[in-house]
Amino acid sequence: MSSEQRIAKLKELIAQNPKDSLSRYTLALEYKDSGDPHTAIEELEALLTHDANYIPAYHQLGQIYGKLNKTNEAKKIYRKGIDIAVELDDNKTASEMREELEEIEDEW
Repeated sequence: MSSEQRIAKLKELIAQNPKDSLSRYTLALEYKDSGDPHTAIEELEALLTHDANYIPAYHQLGQIYGKLNKTNEAKKIYRKGIDIAVELDDNKTASEMREELEEIEDEW
């Protein structure tokens, strides 16, 4: 299945259930992997609008912002993601995001 086909299928699933966090997250990753980081950002932000506790979205969003040299946005999203991960007792992801945040802060 091509990336375009996967994107189309995921859009169908989201149309049926706009609050399907996993499908929206997967769609964002498809866009990211196909070289469309801006649409990936839109999808991740939409996901976080209706599911603010979806921790992997913060992680991916921080990474995308970092790769686009949007340092302030990356720092902000990592900090928020870390807070939520700690609150939800996801220490592994919190630690990973802390490391990535520190790398960004060290670069600037």
